[in-house]
Amino acid sequence: EAVSPGQTSNTDPREVPAISGCSGAHCQRRRAGTHPAAGGGVPQGRRGGEAAKRPGATGTQDRQLGKYEGLSEWWMQSAYLDCRMPVAVYTSPGVVLPRMHFQDRQGQIRFAAKLIAGVLDFKKLIDTDTLPIEYLSGKPLCMDQYYQILSSCRIPGPKRDTVVNHAIGITAPTHITVVHNFQFFVLDVYNSDGTPLTVDQLYMQLEKIWNSSLQTNKEPIGILTSQHRNTWGKAYNNLIKDKTNKESVRAIQKSIFTVCLDAPMPRVSDEMYPSRVAAQMLHGGGARWNSGNRWFDKTLQFIVGEDGTCGLVYEHAPAEGPPIVFLIDYVVKYIRRTEMVRSPMVPLAMPQKLRFNILPEVKRDIENAKQNMNIMVHDLDVKVLMFSHFGKNVPKQHKLSPDAFVQMALQLAYFRMYNICCATYESASLRMFKYGRTDAVRSTTLDSLTFVKAMQDPNTERLALLQKAVQTHKEKTYNAIHGQAIDRHFLGLKMLSIEDLTSMPEIFMDTSFAVAHHYNLSTSQVGSKTDCVMCFGPMVPDGYGVCYNPMDEHINIAITAFNSCEETNAAKFARAVKDALLDMRALLEDTATAKQ
Repeated sequence: EAVSPGQTSNTDPREVPAISGCSGAHCQRRRAGTHPAAGGGVPQGRRGGEAAKRPGATGTQDRQLGKYEGLSEWWMQSAYLDCRMPVAVYTSPGVVLPRMHFQDRQGQIRFAAKLIAGVLDFKKLIDTDTLPIEYLSGKPLCMDQYYQILSSCRIPGPKRDTVVNHAIGITAPTHITVVHNFQFFVLDVYNSDGTPLTVDQLYMQLEKIWNSSLQTNKEPIGILTSQHRNTWGKAYNNLIKDKTNKESVRAIQKSIFTVCLDAPMPRVSDEMYPSRVAAQMLHGGGARWNSGNRWFDKTLQFIVGEDGTCGLVYEHAPAEGPPIVFLIDYVVKYIRRTEMVRSPMVPLAMPQKLRFNILPEVKRDIENAKQNMNIMVHDLDVKVLMFSHFGKNVPKQHKLSPDAFVQMALQLAYFRMYNICCATYESASLRMFKYGRTDAVRSTTLDSLTFVKAMQDPNTERLALLQKAVQTHKEKTYNAIHGQAIDRHFLGLKMLSIEDLTSMPEIFMDTSFAVAHHYNLSTSQVGSKTDCVMCFGPMVPDGYGVCYNPMDEHINIAITAFNSCEETNAAKFARAVKDALLDMRALLEDTATAKQ
């Protein structure tokens, strides 16, 4: 997510501005925001403002939303819970962690035990309310998302899903779920006195699980969760008609998190490895590999492969990337400093295996899910670019925002490939506001367009144009994180029109509005201390998903596209991004040399 460095505002982080009708300033911003991608886009004249101020609806526009609660609720529903596409690939991001140095079962189990202990150590901060508040530009950020990621799960519904957070209940869950060879287990991670199991105890329990799930021919019940949501909603109701199945499903939903002990995947070259792991995190690699070794509705699933592969996949509805990455940084640091200490041999109960009765209908649903998963696996095109030439250091030396620098490289790469610019979405954090989620920074601007066009012509003032485009992006980011972008205001206006049963403002029916929301580039910066990279699928069938983590000396960039689209190609776009970054550095350095 974009965050704006070192700037302050006098907005109280707990209060939020009114979602008003299209105010003059907002109208200007909307025109500027949609102009290049919509080819001049919004109808000229005063219609943009007038359309929003439709007759008899003045109360709607000017209604004060004292907090972002209402809006965050609407956002969670419209962006996630109402969305009927599968969560795997389409909405759940994956995180690729650096390859671990184990190649066997012992190493896999030892690493998983440390990882579990690390997450439980983090959970202590949540449970005791001692999680330090994060600040941005001296402003406190809302920490609510951290309290939504453990012990929560998405539940499919026929038309709309829900998310249940069991941490809030009377008795907080004390178990995690572990899945190995498609078989689920309940692992109690606390002793009777409330202390967490030690790494050594966890190791012993995981070993018991491993040894009692050696059969590889079990039905992959978890693959049902990767289906289209309406399909899974029906299959879910079918599945839980059986009492045993219902209890097993409840145990998974209530667990603190899930650990997937994955079977080794086919070996690939070192260069291909990060891309293969990114795919494994997003979908598991297919029905015959690890796609059934998941419960995709679970908010947090840590994945540890026997071949040293590790990472996670998370269900996006309750939280954004930064809290997830903060948790990863915390756990990685914990693992590094943790040695396995021999524990006193207290006999621990055998972890309970969850039973499922595979009735004929359920079996049919599983076969259907396997086929659909394999189609999805073949359709996803993933390329992880480990850009090693430079990192945040270069733009910083030239007093440019690293995030804006990368965004302009994406604009340049896209323009060079397609000779046009497109609607681009970069998520910006709204955590300066209570319960704030995200808004969009629309990275395609008139200034970015002028810059990318100038890069075709060596006689132009290309550096000045780059600096201007970067500055504009920085200002848009600053506006977005302070609640002054346009997209969530539009969402509020639309939802209020629906709730108040007033007529829908004309702007929502306008073609340019649809064009401006067809994001061929869906992007996010998710920075972390750990050398990892987050990845997610494209927002539209003919688009790219781009997630990047700018480190000091290098940049990790994950790019996805769909093979079913002729025009897109993740590897080709990755090469264009690499060339764009190098050309932009040359621009900075040639100019610096010329000045000397």
